[in-house]
Amino acid sequence: MKKFINRKQELDFLEKQYQEQKSSLVVIYGRRRIGKTALIKKFIEDKPAIYFLGSEEVESQNIEYFKRAVSSFLKNPLIEKLSGISWDDIFDILVKTKSDKKMVIVFDEFQNLCKTNPAFASILQRIWDEKLKSGNFMLILCGSLISMMQEYALSYSSPLYGRRTGQIKLKQFSFKEAKEFFPDASDDEFIWIYSVVGGVPKYLEMFKYEGDIYKAIEENILSRQSFLYEEPLFLLEKEVHEIGSYFSIIKSIALGNHKLSQIAQSLSVPQTKLTKYLNTLIELDIIRREVPITEEYPEKSKRGLYFINDNFINFWFKFVYPYREQLELDNIEYVIENIRSKIVASHISYVYEEVCKQILSDLIRSKKMDVHVDKIGKWWDGKSEIDIVGIGRSMRHVVFGECKYSQNMADIDVFFDLKKKAENVKVFPDQKEFYVLFSRAGFSERLLEYAEEAKNLFLIKFP
Repeated sequence: MKKFINRKQELDFLEKQYQEQKSSLVVIYGRRRIGKTALIKKFIEDKPAIYFLGSEEVESQNIEYFKRAVSSFLKNPLIEKLSGISWDDIFDILVKTKSDKKMVIVFDEFQNLCKTNPAFASILQRIWDEKLKSGNFMLILCGSLISMMQEYALSYSSPLYGRRTGQIKLKQFSFKEAKEFFPDASDDEFIWIYSVVGGVPKYLEMFKYEGDIYKAIEENILSRQSFLYEEPLFLLEKEVHEIGSYFSIIKSIALGNHKLSQIAQSLSVPQTKLTKYLNTLIELDIIRREVPITEEYPEKSKRGLYFINDNFINFWFKFVYPYREQLELDNIEYVIENIRSKIVASHISYVYEEVCKQILSDLIRSKKMDVHVDKIGKWWDGKSEIDIVGIGRSMRHVVFGECKYSQNMADIDVFFDLKKKAENVKVFPDQKEFYVLFSRAGFSERLLEYAEEAKNLFLIKFP
């Protein structure tokens, strides 16, 4: 049996909904492979629950499957023999069932039911209003196709709008959470694993690592028979139309085009043509848009940059997709050598920055650093950039950070360079400034001595 990893916050939320004295309706959504079904099955394992997986078959077949699930749950074989019954008829049976505990009803792949009958959300809305709402039920609607979940369960125009009592958009695991999949790997090893595989549970589960990262990449990603070899293609085929356009955009970003103008120029299309594709990729948690953290109105900022938000997809578009012809000819050694020569400078060092942000956030939240910040991001202007900037409005604290994923120790000049760049960032007239340096190889003696005297400089060797 597979071990269930983390998702404590989400389980706590579902448990709280379950303990409510009235019926609850929760929507769980997120991209494929993110662990929605595993979360639900963990939640219902000690509860009276009906788990139903929606099929893309005709509606009558889905009714038949749901009828069987209810028959099995109630241990009443006569229900399965009933013919010509509707959704209403089955829910009538459930409503009449006496139970001391709240009953959980799960519709997984909810979007499939709406595909086979676009009126299904309206039918379910009426069943909720007339039968379930006043009872003792917890209805969970779960789906992978985010656009359809928005249309049928979340948006203002959805028939179910106003009925839900909560929702969870399941996201990727952080570095710390993902590390639980590889408890025997050192932090140094896991930086490499996380840079390649990212925080999607299914990818972490399928990546077999036995001490040699390049061998693991070869066997788990570059091999044409491996699960991950064509995964981005399968993922996007399920989620979007015009897959060629999405592939071109992701590849452009992976190759270093982060400005909207750069992406448009690389694809020879007007910028206005890209907006809908970029928004969809953001919704799928595949890319993210960042602005300098000091921007007052991020949504309106003209300084937005686009980054791939999934380490595996980023890796795949940098090191696998451009070399598919070589891989189809089983010329794996050529591709591996290319990865060896470029992976640290063009990939791992950037993932390291994101991991350092997560670590800083954890340290501040757990009060291991006497610094108060509300948000953490990065900052840039036309001349320079700062890897990490944290801003805390209540105490007027501003944190500036630099991340060095190098085999050389960070020396005192790294701190002075950061301090000089920080002079350009004035968030508050009377801001209190702190500095944090992350280094893979540690710090020089004179930097360590300087930090002992300075009260506002933190040195963190990681990993």
